[in-house]
Amino acid sequence: MSRAFNFSAGPAMLPESVIKQAEQELLNWNDSGMSVMEVSHRSVEYMAMAKNAEQTLREIMAIPDNYKVLFLHGGASLQFSAIPLNLTQPGDTADYFDTGVWSAKAIKEAQKYCHVNQVCQNHQRIPDTSDWKLSAKAKYVHYTPNETIGGLEFLSVPDVGDVPLIADMSSTILSRPVDVSKFGVIYAGAQKNIGPAGLAIAIVREDLIGQERDITPNLLNWKLCADNDSMFNTPPTFGWYLAGLVFDWIKDQGGLNAMAHHNETKANKLYQAIDSIDFYANPVEPSQRSWMNVPFTLKNPELDGLFLQQAKEAGLFNLKGHKLVGGMRASIYNAMPIEGVDALIDFMRDFAQAHA
Repeated sequence: MSRAFNFSAGPAMLPESVIKQAEQELLNWNDSGMSVMEVSHRSVEYMAMAKNAEQTLREIMAIPDNYKVLFLHGGASLQFSAIPLNLTQPGDTADYFDTGVWSAKAIKEAQKYCHVNQVCQNHQRIPDTSDWKLSAKAKYVHYTPNETIGGLEFLSVPDVGDVPLIADMSSTILSRPVDVSKFGVIYAGAQKNIGPAGLAIAIVREDLIGQERDITPNLLNWKLCADNDSMFNTPPTFGWYLAGLVFDWIKDQGGLNAMAHHNETKANKLYQAIDSIDFYANPVEPSQRSWMNVPFTLKNPELDGLFLQQAKEAGLFNLKGHKLVGGMRASIYNAMPIEGVDALIDFMRDFAQAHA
């Protein structure tokens, strides 16, 4: 059967060519007679692959030399703990933007280790800068550029002065160019724009490494991870390998400028359709709408189940909105082709006409 259009928020759609390459190499990677899942992470061949994956990521993101790139366990959520453990001591303050479910989860975890000052708290819109309450002695400022569940996005980088800015870019990393030098730490779970779930990547400015608390577990200690080239213990080897294939794919597509054009085009088409068809609505202020996660509601919520059923029959999968907000959600990460968005729009128009 043909590939479905998978609008899942994560684990999400991967580039078809990447999956096919992994399939071809699955039983015999690098002419070793073994799967990449079976070879030692300390073998010359695997370490060369790992080094190349990091180098390609550095190239496509233009990561400065004074940043370490760490390939880590546990997804982004484990870094919710790692960040305060590596950057604060008991009694210290950290500033957090609360703009959605994921930033709220990061706050809840950080509160176990330090005092959290909430810069703002609004899950419907990002407040104006005049309403931000930045503290004078914050060790860092944390924000979630894109809220996957609510579809709310910062379309510019917050100016927080000289305080290290920490960004959970799980759902926006690699979707467009970003000036890494504006950040102290960028971290992301892999399962949206990078690869399979279970892997996280952290891009950490070197001067922020080596400040960890004594109680910091080894696998959350950025210095130990950096000193051991992310191989203090066995890393998520298959995830790292697949991430490298995705980095190569992005480079072959024309890099992050090409990804930005691709993603902006998809998002604009879908939002235009939602806004122009009276049957649908998007709750997010247009200037703060996500490129990656597009929530929408039907005029008659009683039709939600039928919409999802018929969408699935049309090859459009995982459009159900998160349980906390309901409605629908189309996640359109890098690997979602424009044809998938066009197919969704055509279906939405047909469904609206049938049930107007």
